[in-house]
Amino acid sequence: MSQSRVIVFSCDAMVWEDVEYLLRTDEKFADLYRRGSVVKRTRTIYPSVTYPCHTTMSTGCYPDRHGVTNNSEFHPGKLKNIPWNWFADVIKCPDIFTACKRAGLTTASVFWPVTGNHPDIDYNVPEYWPQSDEDTKEACYRRAGTSEDVWEHCVKPYVENVKIRTHPDTDEFLIKCSCEMIRRYKPHLLMLHTGDVDSYRHKTGLFTDQVRSGVRDTARWFLELMSAAKDAGVYEETNFFLISDHGQMEIVRNIKPNVVFADHGLIEVDEDGNLKDWKTYCHSTGLSAQIRMKDPNDRQSWQKTYDLLCRMRDEGIYGISKVYTAREAEEEEHLAGDFAFVIESDGYTSFAEDWRRPMVKDLDLSDYRFGRATHGHHPDKGPQPIFFGVGPDIRSGVEIERRPTVDEAPTYARILGVDMPWADGTPIEEMLK
Repeated sequence: MSQSRVIVFSCDAMVWEDVEYLLRTDEKFADLYRRGSVVKRTRTIYPSVTYPCHTTMSTGCYPDRHGVTNNSEFHPGKLKNIPWNWFADVIKCPDIFTACKRAGLTTASVFWPVTGNHPDIDYNVPEYWPQSDEDTKEACYRRAGTSEDVWEHCVKPYVENVKIRTHPDTDEFLIKCSCEMIRRYKPHLLMLHTGDVDSYRHKTGLFTDQVRSGVRDTARWFLELMSAAKDAGVYEETNFFLISDHGQMEIVRNIKPNVVFADHGLIEVDEDGNLKDWKTYCHSTGLSAQIRMKDPNDRQSWQKTYDLLCRMRDEGIYGISKVYTAREAEEEEHLAGDFAFVIESDGYTSFAEDWRRPMVKDLDLSDYRFGRATHGHHPDKGPQPIFFGVGPDIRSGVEIERRPTVDEAPTYARILGVDMPWADGTPIEEMLK
């Protein structure tokens, strides 16, 4: 009996409404849909941003267990070129890659977030990019764990004229890279992440012509992955998943909570307006933000900050609909980290980190948090991400309304015959034969 295989294609910010669009307009996709099973609207984690979401999607654990709570690292006073959580050593629990390696299976990743230098990924092109004009693509990927063989055969032939993080060029490169990995290495597990639909939503809004173009490209790329599996002779034993991490919501403004903290003596600036010192600081995740205390034991500043945040919420002009204490965030949403509070958006306000006036920051496309639409919001708000699978181990015609994203990795594990005893989630048995 042959070993089952799994290919996971995560299209960032794809939602159920996009699947409905494809079912109306793409007969090839509609045929695949009839042959497979779907969770129409998965419940993602809080905050609904890419790196924490994808870490949950690979570990089967909530952020209070895996420890990735923000896309970016925390660097108070720095507003540009902030490092992201690119490298796997920040994850505090095992994941599906480790489960597969322990069982003797081969693993591959193409732009799956938080996989840099992952010790249990055999063929790895992590989501990472050159960090300066002097940094080359080869240097950055080799630094992040791409082997010489993967670089020579799967990356170098397709990346030369691609500016990473431009769309759809980057996504076309990632699909070609993934297809070459499938043909060359035949991994038991491959996990791929593209960002075009997410980028288009940030730039143009939720349901626009450009977004629909990206959705159509995604359906085409899904078929290309299947064709590569046929070329490799592993199609009949491969299960294909098209999934997503979060939705988005349209916004109209960006508010700077750190301006209010500075006004109340919780942030200190020098004569040039630069950050000099801080007691309280807003670390944004877009439509939510994590409020950090420099000294977690400073109860006076904690109380002052809490009272201030509650007044800002109640006044209704600062974009805050809810204030969670750290304990409330953990109890209600399994979110825990080095922060004292979490603030949730009113649904049309994103949060910025600048401490300098004006209070309102214009919409711009320099950062995912500040465009026409964004995410980071509570997981029950807005359009919802999807989880679709088709293949030899997946039933036909099963439609499930709602399951949490912590159930995704355990579902792959069940198909592959590997164990994930640490996971918070459980396999989606209704989808499986």
